[in-house]
Amino acid sequence: MFFERPGSGETAVLVHIDFQAADQREDAGEFMELARSAGAVPAALLEGSRRNPDPRTFLGEGKLDELRAIIAAHEAEVVLFNHALSPSQERNLERELKCRVLDRTGLILDIFAQRARTHEGKLQVELAQLEYMSTRLVRGWTHLERQKGGIGLRGPGETQLETDRRLLRARIKAIHKRLDKVRRQREQNRRARDRGEIPTVSLVGYTNAGKSTLFNTLTSADVYAADQLFATLDPTLRRVEIHDVGPIVMADTVGFIRHLPHKLVEAFKATLEEAAQADLLIHVIDAADPERESNIAEVNKVLVEIGADQVPQLLVMNKIDLLGSSPRIEQDDYHAPTAVWVSAQEGTGLDLLREALTARLAVDMVDLELTLPPQKGWLRAQLHELNAVRDEAFDEQGNTRLAIRLPERDFLQLLSRGDERPEDYLPESYFEDAY
Repeated sequence: MFFERPGSGETAVLVHIDFQAADQREDAGEFMELARSAGAVPAALLEGSRRNPDPRTFLGEGKLDELRAIIAAHEAEVVLFNHALSPSQERNLERELKCRVLDRTGLILDIFAQRARTHEGKLQVELAQLEYMSTRLVRGWTHLERQKGGIGLRGPGETQLETDRRLLRARIKAIHKRLDKVRRQREQNRRARDRGEIPTVSLVGYTNAGKSTLFNTLTSADVYAADQLFATLDPTLRRVEIHDVGPIVMADTVGFIRHLPHKLVEAFKATLEEAAQADLLIHVIDAADPERESNIAEVNKVLVEIGADQVPQLLVMNKIDLLGSSPRIEQDDYHAPTAVWVSAQEGTGLDLLREALTARLAVDMVDLELTLPPQKGWLRAQLHELNAVRDEAFDEQGNTRLAIRLPERDFLQLLSRGDERPEDYLPESYFEDAY
């Protein structure tokens, strides 16, 4: 990144304004957590209410004077707004307040920049930051409006600002090209899983709902999990065995938040496609959050934006330990699981979640007894390798009697590899059901 971000631990004044329009309202408590997650030290919270934001400085003159006094009293280094500011509003506020001003989008981008660990994640964050900064390039750089001049500085006649914007566009184009390559690689991996008929399950949900803790518990992974917003940024995929389903691929994804900046959604499209292409979404919900219902609605909005709204969902109501509730499964009229109440932290209800996953991803199973002659030892070995043998015995003639249970597709593929006919092993009732 060629522009610098300030270090953590800065004293910050937070500004939260209540507007009458529902689509402009934000959560002050969540904003405080965002500021702490970015490493800021909130010194004060300035609250107020307005019908509409002031087009020039967002705040009215009275609130602006109040904000100046708070900044002076706390010697604040940065002012954080819980709202989206236009580039001109940001510049005007910095001129009036004589300190740095950052809006909600810039704050979220800063958190993402701190949390990115993989090369892909860093590229995605840089792309979002560059597109955000491109409209704010002018602030604090008035000399960039002048033409280049002097010995060795006479250029093609463009201003320094135009040169910087051109360099920005070139960098953005290069990142898009590299992310397109990542997207193609992910698509190839998905096609390989499709050929192997391995279902994909993606965890989605509001930030800090407990997705990573649940993911770690189910997959024995070591993904970073913490009680903070956007603890997970880089996607992680793990293979998990589910009873009566076989192997599945489970993906942990970045958390969503109210008014998630559109530029972030665009930048993380390669990552979020894991959710759009999944066979099932596990929508993890903080059951103890008083804003639970609105959080669910916000997640569903983002799912619509990334084209994942048609993917089947299984709701997981997490953190029931904070409610004092017991684990349980909710079902629809057709007895299909719709929600599971669990505590990922305590590990309670996870057996019910696995049961629900089996029901939602259930495949046709072959459950029968076979008698194999000695020359069919290869088939016996393959069935053992698939963990399909439930019981085994041998008779005096050296034949093997096996009780097996495995997905139908796996059994048919196994017979096909050995040029065996299914009708030699499966009962007539199987073929009657098939037709």
